[in-house]
Amino acid sequence: MNYLIQAWPWYVSGPIIALIMFFMLWFGKRFGMSSNLRTLCSIGGAGKFSDYFKDQFRANSWNLWVVLGALIGGILAIQLFPSEARMDLSAQTVVELQAYGFTDVGNSLLPEVLFGDAALRNPKNLAILILGGFMVGFGARYAGGCTSGHAISGLSNLQWPSLLAVIGFFAGGLLMTWIVMPYLF
Repeated sequence: MNYLIQAWPWYVSGPIIALIMFFMLWFGKRFGMSSNLRTLCSIGGAGKFSDYFKDQFRANSWNLWVVLGALIGGILAIQLFPSEARMDLSAQTVVELQAYGFTDVGNSLLPEVLFGDAALRNPKNLAILILGGFMVGFGARYAGGCTSGHAISGLSNLQWPSLLAVIGFFAGGLLMTWIVMPYLF
């Protein structure tokens, strides 16, 4: 079965997200993926080593269903709706990615040059992935939440700190893309 599925248009997905956010606000819940890490660490007993993880994990365990849903949804999407469609990239983007060593540009969301076996055996790539993972984890906790938590939940609650965090996320992404990444590859 090879179905070609398109992304839902904004006028369908936007109201669905708004409806979900309304119900979360109504029931006093906050959404964010990075808080699940804290919950998992609390369940695993990290509270014995740090007060930060001494948390009522039962009160936050409902959010683990979001993680499970994301995993199951991703698996179902890739199995039931594989797409042969190429990504529509500008010619300039293709040229720039090829200059960085990317081959087969636009055919995969997980390029071999970054996520293939050879790339993961390269100490430089492994160091970048590990350091990047720690920086994202630290940044999400330091900012009081991750991009999804601030951009979806925080902005829906009209929280000023979330607006500042989202501006910071975008500025950091632009800085990384245009200034730092060219020196890494």
